[in-house]
Amino acid sequence: MLLSKMAAEGGGKEMNEIKTQFTTREGLYKLLSHSEYSRPNRVPFNSQGSNPVRVSFVNVNDQSGNGDRLCFNVGRELYFYIYKGVRKAADLSKPIDKRIYKGTQPTCHDFNHLTATAESVSLLVGFSAGQVQLIDPIKKETSKLFNEERLIDKSRVTCVKWVPGSESLFLVAHSSGNMYLYNVEHTCGTTAPHYQLLKQGESFAVHTCKSKSTRNPLLKWTVGEGALNEFAFSPDGKFLACVSQDGFLRVFNFDSVELHGTMKSYFGGLLCVCWSPDGKYIVIGGEDDLVTVWSFVDCRVIARGHGHKSWVSVVAFDPYTTSVEESDPMEFSGSDEDFQDLLHFGRDRANSTQSRLSKRNSTDSRPVSVTYRFGSVGQDTQLCLWDLTEDILFPHQPLSRARTHTNVMNATSPPAGSGGTNPGSNGNSITTPGNSVPPPLPRSNSLPHSAVSNAGSKSSVMDGAIAAGVSKFATLSLHDRKERHHEKDHKRNHSMGHISSKSSDKLNLVTKTKTDPAKTLGTPLCPRMEDVPLLEPLICKKIAHERLTVLIFLEDCIVTACQEGFICTWARPGKVGFLDTWIQARKSSYRL
Repeated sequence: MLLSKMAAEGGGKEMNEIKTQFTTREGLYKLLSHSEYSRPNRVPFNSQGSNPVRVSFVNVNDQSGNGDRLCFNVGRELYFYIYKGVRKAADLSKPIDKRIYKGTQPTCHDFNHLTATAESVSLLVGFSAGQVQLIDPIKKETSKLFNEERLIDKSRVTCVKWVPGSESLFLVAHSSGNMYLYNVEHTCGTTAPHYQLLKQGESFAVHTCKSKSTRNPLLKWTVGEGALNEFAFSPDGKFLACVSQDGFLRVFNFDSVELHGTMKSYFGGLLCVCWSPDGKYIVIGGEDDLVTVWSFVDCRVIARGHGHKSWVSVVAFDPYTTSVEESDPMEFSGSDEDFQDLLHFGRDRANSTQSRLSKRNSTDSRPVSVTYRFGSVGQDTQLCLWDLTEDILFPHQPLSRARTHTNVMNATSPPAGSGGTNPGSNGNSITTPGNSVPPPLPRSNSLPHSAVSNAGSKSSVMDGAIAAGVSKFATLSLHDRKERHHEKDHKRNHSMGHISSKSSDKLNLVTKTKTDPAKTLGTPLCPRMEDVPLLEPLICKKIAHERLTVLIFLEDCIVTACQEGFICTWARPGKVGFLDTWIQARKSSYRL
């Protein structure tokens, strides 16, 4: 009995130990203590009642070779730093920009990667009181404030994103369940907006703003019931995935405002969503402690993953780690040098990866072995990594005889998926997102969310089409974007300590449809646990004291953050910087 008790206590102590490294098939991931970012005074933040810590990345393409920039929020504070990653130690004493807000807190933010330069970046910041601010942390300017008087929406901003490929359009989600499309070149007006119904469907409605002159918001989306917790654009920017507190994933064609498909959580609300780099799969997490994999082509759940012990707060695909191999008549064999040559040769094959994946379902094509890697973090302070393998993706097809391994892809050749058409579950051809091999994914809060296939092919024509008439809306394509505007309006120091509230939300015109959870369980919307494959995590490690709120996959590292306000860098195998090696050696010598 005593031995059992001691063993149990020992196991519990080991379970509660915070890990600083972990090993996968590709090697050792290591926490770099010198690359930890936080508030300059290094005092842990009291997270009670605060908004989640978020992190956004942008590369300004300067000539120094160190163009990465990092933005994060902690409580009422917003910081903007040079991000040195695995190369050099973080210098917390020299933020490029620091802002402290009054009366409201930053909740989320997003960089415009199209307009970023060494002299200027456009950063959108959403706030707990409902406003959205456009700032330039390099020039240290406040360009414009949207929903300043809270006439559009009074509730907390849950997610803000630039529309992929556009320099002026951005989308904002609120805890009210509404989303709004804005144009940075337009004002919001001095009175509450009036809306006209544009399109309505099952549990959603879209309205245009009625006004003599074009004003913000251009569109108002009302989606589901309860808070709209997060949305994500597909890699090609054509589709929009939304997750809500009512437990539903809804995927829309963004241009035509058509509902493509839905899914219901096993229990509770859905909190996070992300797309695979090729746009063929969506992973969702939420209050059921599960990660769920949904097929865009088949509009159905294909797998669930159980490893977290509490709510899943972030899910993200790793676009740099994958396995894509054609199988030859005989398996590859040879020396380690030959195998390394094959990996290097894989860079040249990246352009053909998409076509190989698109042929996976063809009967006359050679088999392809494919593995997607994605990760999740949760309120249980655990990081989980998952492999989505072909036995899950293609359960009714024989497994490839090719060697299955995990490659850490070069930044110039992130994994790409198929385009064109694929047979859907109803026998019809469905166009999938990602019709071309994407460039390296930009560094943003969820990397696939901001990926664009052609930076010069998108535009703010949607705005003009709405102003010209509702009948033209279905043909909007966001092409031929406008020239960049350098004029900055409403320059002023921003302090939102006293914000007047002059209106109430009286124009919520959508008729929300309640769905009985008991009636969805066991249906294609929400299959039972025994009806779909159950994934086990590749690794599941406790890596923080407080709940985790950030997971970002970069080329040479993984970035995580917790609610204490610490942003951590985990070096990928073989990417540990010289400085960290030297520090570890010094520590070892001191111990000796």
